Amino acid sequence: MVRGTILVEAPLRRVYDQWTQFEEFPRFMHGVVAVRQTDDRHLRWRTGIAGVRRAFDTEIVDQVPDERIAWRTVGGGLRQRGVVTFEPVDATHTRVRLAMEVEPEGPAEKAALALGVVSSRVSGDLRRFKDFVEDRHAATGGWRGRLRPAGAVRSSGAGPGPVPPAPPPPSPPPSGPPDPAMPPP
Repeated sequence: MVRGTILVEAPLRRVYDQWTQFEEFPRFMHGVVAVRQTDDRHLRWRTGIAGVRRAFDTEIVDQVPDERIAWRTVGGGLRQRGVVTFEPVDATHTRVRLAMEVEPEGPAEKAALALGVVSSRVSGDLRRFKDFVEDRHAATGGWRGRLRPAGAVRSSGAGPGPVPPAPPPPSPPPSGPPDPAMPPP
């Protein structure tokens, strides 16, 4: 387990909102080349660490605004999961805690984990995140949605049962000439 904690001199909402801007991660996370959010729950990562380039996908399994974001890798060989939590200390300070489980793939990654290289990287990334947030008077964006674990039961009184899946994207308009039997839209 890799853990890190940092105190950020900024209000909870700004700190949380900035963390939800995953595509900004390369600006403060060492070795992260790019992050592309493909939908509310899924991210595509490209990293380059110690000459090893890797692409992998993660899934947000639980997200509560101003409280926590939990994720896991999906597919591929890389295996990790983690949670970042946000705790208001006062009106102008927020504690950010990160905990990650990483399963190294090869001997070099096992050695890096054992020697504390991964812990050092997490600590450095948290320091750079702190600087990134504190150097701005507002987050670069924010997403306030709630994502529940698959199969979770709603607790808002909306009724028991799993959270329904997202609706499918709209179908593209038909190509070709219009059907004369169909009225115009």
